[in-house]
Parts: sequence; C-alpha cells; structure tokens
Amino acid sequence: MKKIAVILAALSCIGLLASASLPKTGPQPHIRPVESGPPPQAPTPSPKAEPKPEPKPEPKPEPRPEPKPDRPDAGAASTAPPPTDTSTEPEKQGPKLPSQQTLEEQHLTVAAESDEVHSECVKELQDLGVVFKGLSRIDDGNGCGIDKPIKVTEVLPGIKIKPDAVFRCQVALALARWMKESVIPAASVAAADQGHIIAVNQASSYICRLRNGAETGKVSEHARGNAIDIASFSFEEGKDIAVLPRREDPTLIGAFQRTISAAGCLYFTTVLDPESDAAHETHFHLDILERNGGYRYCH
Repeated sequence: MKKIAVILAALSCIGLLASASLPKTGPQPHIRPVESGPPPQAPTPSPKAEPKPEPKPEPKPEPRPEPKPDRPDAGAASTAPPPTDTSTEPEKQGPKLPSQQTLEEQHLTVAAESDEVHSECVKELQDLGVVFKGLSRIDDGNGCGIDKPIKVTEVLPGIKIKPDAVFRCQVALALARWMKESVIPAASVAAADQGHIIAVNQASSYICRLRNGAETGKVSEHARGNAIDIASFSFEEGKDIAVLPRREDPTLIGAFQRTISAAGCLYFTTVLDPESDAAHETHFHLDILERNGGYRYCH
C-alpha cells in the first residue's frame, strides 16, 4: 500500500508542475553607473614607415657644340685647339686715370691761338715798352708747344729778364703789369737803399714736362707756354733779393715778398710761393691757366 501511495503522490506532483506557467518577464540585470571623466581614447595606430624615395638619376651632361671655324668653309671639321684655362692669367685693368698717365699716353695737342687776340696782346706789350720778338710755332709733340710764341729780353724798359724767356704773349703782358704796378712800387719802399730793379732772374719759362717734373700726371703749364718761375730780383746796388720762405720774416724784405706774392693773383690765375710746397721753396710759380668760373689759386 505504501508503494502505491508514494506513486500517487509523485504523479500528483508531476501534474502540478505541468500546469504551472513561467512569468512573462524574467529578472532584469543590474546596470552599474557610468563614472565621470574623459571617454577612453582609441589607441593611436603606430605610424607606418614611409618608403624611401628612389634616387633620381643624375641628368647626363649635354654634349658641347663643336666650335665653328671662322673660315668661309664653315661646314668643314674644326681643327681649332681647345680653349685654354685663363684662370691664372692676370686680369685686364681699365684705362689709366690722367694722374697715372705719362705725357706720351695723354695724346695732347698744341692749342691754337686767335690771331686777333694775339695781335691785341702784342700791341699792349709795345705800349708798355716790353722788348721781345716773335718766334716760329713750337711743337715738340705730346702737346708740348706754343702756337704763337715770343721771346722776351726786357720785361719793362731797363729791366732785363735773365735768361731770355719764351712763352705766350699773355704771360709777358701779365708779368709786365705785375712788375710795373706792384713789384716796383713795393721795392721802392722795402729796398729804397738798393736803387731800382734792373733784372728779373727766372728759373723756368717754356719747357716740355709734366707738373713738378713728375713721370705721370697732368701736363705742366710751362709745357704750354703759360708759366714763368721767378727766382730773384737784381738791384742797382746791394744784393739780389731771392725768393725764399719768408712767411714769418719780420723784416721789410719779408713784407716785400709777401706783398708781391699776394698782388700776383691780380694778374696771374695761379701763384705758388715758397710756402706752398717743397717743389717751390726757391721761387714763385706764376701761370695763366684758365679755370671754370674765373677761379684762381694763390698760395
């Protein structure tokens, strides 16, 4: 009986289980709260190694064209030698400046003189009593010379020039006026006890050379017949008065030289005295160089 009861109870349980139904929804999973903060970044992919660029092939040098011959048969094969390397040859210099040129390199010519101007000058010399004579045209080449030269033996009546001087008429005229209007009156005060001036002793008149006798540079006004150098003055009595450095000379002779040096610029366009430079320590240089604007240089 017990076995039958156990079997009946088991069957009853099976029936209950079969009639039971599952719930419509099952248990929901618990969601964890999201923590604040930056969102996680995706991992940066590692850079890929770029492929090395393939080396470009060097351009092949273009063949140099063959030099064409200068002969009429230009189509023939050239036999000219290859060009020489001139890297060791000295560089060519530009033209020399006038200050670097010799007299021959300057290619100068003798300046022509106006017949009318020369005739007027000659008449004025005659009126002043200058003793002179005309000479033939001088042309020593390289611009040295005088178109209408004269030789002067007396700068004024009774006053000789030693030795005789050759230059243009305008130099003789300036010299005569300077002597008459400045030198003689100054000497009559500074050297009254020596009497009258009887001679002007010159160191240079016409001569073909550059300035100061240099090998290069500008041509001297002596080479154009425009200049005279005065070394001293001779008097009837006493010693000659030489042209020397007298800028600080406190005597009447010093005053005489300074006076006639300054007055010289009234008649000549250039006056260089012994204080001007070493080349003129023993004489006056007087010339009639024409400058722009009538400019005169006196020292």
